[in-house]
Amino acid sequence: MSVTPAILVESLEKSYGSTRALDGLDLAVEEGTILGVLGPNGAGKTTVVRILATLLAPDAGRALVAGLDVVKQARAVRNVIGLTGQFAAVDENLSGFENLKLFGQLYHLSGAVAERRADELLDGFGLADAARRLVRTYSGGMRRRLDLAASVITSPPILFLDEPTSGLDPRGRLAVWEVIRNLVAAGTTVFLTTQDMEEADQLADRIAVVDLGRAIATGTGDELKLRIGGERLELTLAGGGDVAAAVAALRPHCSGEIQVDGERLHLVAPLAHGAGELTAIVRDLDAAHLSLADLALRRPTLDDVFLSLTGRHATGADQTAETVSGGSRR
Repeated sequence: MSVTPAILVESLEKSYGSTRALDGLDLAVEEGTILGVLGPNGAGKTTVVRILATLLAPDAGRALVAGLDVVKQARAVRNVIGLTGQFAAVDENLSGFENLKLFGQLYHLSGAVAERRADELLDGFGLADAARRLVRTYSGGMRRRLDLAASVITSPPILFLDEPTSGLDPRGRLAVWEVIRNLVAAGTTVFLTTQDMEEADQLADRIAVVDLGRAIATGTGDELKLRIGGERLELTLAGGGDVAAAVAALRPHCSGEIQVDGERLHLVAPLAHGAGELTAIVRDLDAAHLSLADLALRRPTLDDVFLSLTGRHATGADQTAETVSGGSRR
């Protein structure tokens, strides 16, 4: 007997004029798990969140949230979801407690229940000591945690998080991650969009790599990394080094495209046989009279996955990498 996923997206399409934001997107999120939707600006991440949260109608396809059609049963969908966008929606001229009480009352909780829920969430999100302080005195990480608390004021089973740690410092980001983990441990299903590779790797049970409105790969972080092979060799040539000669020396040892940053004299090469080739590579580089400023071996990352699949980094279309394969560039 099949079980309907908590979130199901099938052949979803959406255009803004001549711009196609979603182009037949398919996604599924199992109950009590986190799906990380990874992609650059313009990939369609926020558009699909807005459709799933009933804020935007699709042009074609269908989407179900908790088994409910987001178009035909929009009101019922709103009763089972929480949403945190890229920017905090809290009022900085109110205290943390006042914000949460207000959100509770907007969701038709009685005054006493809203106050009790506000206290519970402030304590659970590590904000109890700042409960009576005005939000304008909060750090960025504290505001994001308060925003998350507001989105779960009614304990929704499904939560949409659209780049929830965007703009946060490392400490604030870690604090928000801990909150998200605790929500999932309590049974919440999370749909998380992000451009942050580490965030997807740390939080998501499964990851969907999205580009140009389509899911181009899905799987666990480890499964996606295995698709592009083993270790990566990163090297930086000493000043005046010949990049073309380095590419020629590395190519026989590589299982795929070599990334080249000509300005930095930096190369990243996927190795066909891992660390066992390191001695031979160093020998070949030496034979080509190439001096190195740095050499390191590392496991592939989700950024490598995205770059391999799309030819650019997930953190933005302006960060296009040059790749070399078989002597040609693309």
